[in-house]
Amino acid sequence: MDKLTLLGLLLGGIAILGGQKLEGGSLSSLVNGPALVIVLGGTLGAVLLQTPFLIFKQSLKMLSWILIPPKLSIIEGVKRIINWSMISRKEGLLGLEKISNVKDTFERKALDLLIDGNDTKSIRHSLVMEIEAKERFLMKSAKVYEAMGGYSPTIGILGAVLGLIQVMQNLSDPSRLGSGIATAFVATIYGVGFANLLFLPIANKLKLLVMAMSEYREMFAEGVIAIGEGENPRVIEDKLSGFLHQ
Repeated sequence: MDKLTLLGLLLGGIAILGGQKLEGGSLSSLVNGPALVIVLGGTLGAVLLQTPFLIFKQSLKMLSWILIPPKLSIIEGVKRIINWSMISRKEGLLGLEKISNVKDTFERKALDLLIDGNDTKSIRHSLVMEIEAKERFLMKSAKVYEAMGGYSPTIGILGAVLGLIQVMQNLSDPSRLGSGIATAFVATIYGVGFANLLFLPIANKLKLLVMAMSEYREMFAEGVIAIGEGENPRVIEDKLSGFLHQ
C-alpha cells in the first residue's frame, strides 16, 4: 500500500474542505449532482472519443497501481541474476532449465533466450524491443489520465456556462436562480479540482512507475546479457550495482 498516495489524497481533501469551512462556507454547498454529472460525464466522453479501447482498458487496470504499485525490487532482481550466473558458471546455460519459479513474463523470456543458446546480440535486441514496446504502451495508458486532467477544467467551464444560461432563463423566477448559480460555480470547482488533485497527479505517478519498470527491466537485461557472455558473478554484481541507487 502506497501511504504517500493516501496522505496526498487526505491532505488535498482536508485543505479544500477545511478552507471552505474556515471561510465560513457550508460543505453541503460543494455538493451538486448536475455539476458532477457534467464534469465527470463530459470528461469521460471526451477521453473515450480519443482513446483506443485497448489503451483505455489498460489505463483502468493501471489505476490500482496508485495504491498498490508493482513490486519491483532492484536488490531482489540483482540477487536473482547473480544466482542464475552462478548456476550457469557451474552447470552451463542448460543448467538454468531447472529454474521454474519465474513468474514475470519478461524475466521468463530472458531466461528462455539464455537457455536456447542465442547469441548476446540477439538477446539484447529482443529484450530492448520488448522493453521499449511495453513502455510505449503503458505510457499511452498513463496519458489517458493526463488527457482527463486537460479536459476536466474546460468541461467545468462548460458546466458553468450551462448554469448561467439557466439563471438567465429564470430571472423572473427567483426560486430557480439558486440552483443555476450553484451549478455554475460548483462545476468550475469540480473541473479544476479533479484535474489538479486527481487526474494530473495520477497520470504523473503512473508515468514514474512505468519508467521505474523500464529501468528495472534494463537492469535485468544487462544482467542476462552478462551471463550469456560468461562473465564472472562478481563482475556481474559490480556491473549491476550502479542500478541499486534506484
